[in-house]
Amino acid sequence: MEQRKDTRFPVKFRSSFSSVNVVAGDGTLNDLSIRGCRVFSLIDVKPGTALQLRIHASDDEPPIQISQSVVRWCRAGSFGCEFVNLSSDEWARLHHVIRELEMDPYKKPQENTDAA
Repeated sequence: MEQRKDTRFPVKFRSSFSSVNVVAGDGTLNDLSIRGCRVFSLIDVKPGTALQLRIHASDDEPPIQISQSVVRWCRAGSFGCEFVNLSSDEWARLHHVIRELEMDPYKKPQENTDAA
């Protein structure tokens, strides 16, 4: 069994995706890592499909634009994407989201302490 190199975070971000003349749709992104994610969608996407992927990590900011991701697997109602190409600005935004997710368990006790 293959061991994952990067930590995956259980998130529920809105996402949208498109591919030139092949497929387009919306989904719920979860199992986010720095290199990829899982998307739950009613749209059937085949392994090997190259997609542009938009991750709506926050309602206050525009979506993170992954200019190229490749579908690596597909199961009933979901598919897995590997991030292949994104701009340096979008890479920095993705890193920021991952850092926030890594810190989240440590933030919660501090927030509770501050509120007390």
